[in-house]
Amino acid sequence: MALTRTDSGPLFTADAANTLRLIGYLAVAIVLMVADHRGAYLSRTRYVLNMAVEPMYRLAALPAQVAREARLALADRERLTEANTRLSQDLLLAQARLNRLGEVREQNQRLQELLAVQRSLDLGVQLAHIVDIDTDPDRHRLVIDAGANQSVQIGQAVLDAHGIMGQVVETLPNMATVMLITDAAHALPVTVERTGMRAIARGYTLDALSLPNIPISADLKVGDRLITSGLGGHFPAGFPVGVVRSISNDASGMFAAAIITPSAALDRSGEVLILQQLVDPVGPPAPTHDEGPPAIPASGVSAKENGR
Repeated sequence: MALTRTDSGPLFTADAANTLRLIGYLAVAIVLMVADHRGAYLSRTRYVLNMAVEPMYRLAALPAQVAREARLALADRERLTEANTRLSQDLLLAQARLNRLGEVREQNQRLQELLAVQRSLDLGVQLAHIVDIDTDPDRHRLVIDAGANQSVQIGQAVLDAHGIMGQVVETLPNMATVMLITDAAHALPVTVERTGMRAIARGYTLDALSLPNIPISADLKVGDRLITSGLGGHFPAGFPVGVVRSISNDASGMFAAAIITPSAALDRSGEVLILQQLVDPVGPPAPTHDEGPPAIPASGVSAKENGR
């Protein structure tokens, strides 16, 4: 027995509606593509849409770009730091070399001046270098690199290219101590070059000598040059000592005192000359013990009479 169909299904099911909708979308898409291909009607639309989407692309790429720029900036900073450090070191080395060249040039000039003084002197001299100074403000002394093994003796005069510096007061095998003329315990016989007046210059300060107990009537002026007088035997005559800086009266008003600026570069010299001891000290000859008329021969007849 045949079955009869009592219910009828819908003409368009849900799947058929979706299919028709898809076909419609495809048709619209084809129409739009053909119209855009022939008339470029959608170019403006794409341009506007691209403008709207472009910030999103930039925003999405921003972290990567920031990270890349940060790496580049860090690398550039490291390179600049290394370059700056290298240039700073090169600059320091160049400055050190320049200072060294300047010191060598000054030392060469000082040695040339000492050599000129050595050639001009008729006395034996010995070159020595200053290796140390006494930091005690009350002891103006320095140490040189020549001692007893180099025939240096106590009492020898020490000078530089400009004048008298001091004298040896202590010797060691290979070093010696020199007392500067500015030491308070040092006294130096001097002569005023212009007038010939003799006086005793004593140590005063680190950069000055004093000339005490000068008579008020003495002919002494600011700017007068003082030289060694040669008395005493340690310092030969004629070596520069200093220049009169100022003159003032003492409290009693009977005497004057002068301040002397040393001629020697006491605070700048690096090399010195040591004068050999004088064989015969300058001064009057020693008195003879044989005094009175000459002795008469025992025969009582002179040599002249014998020749007659």
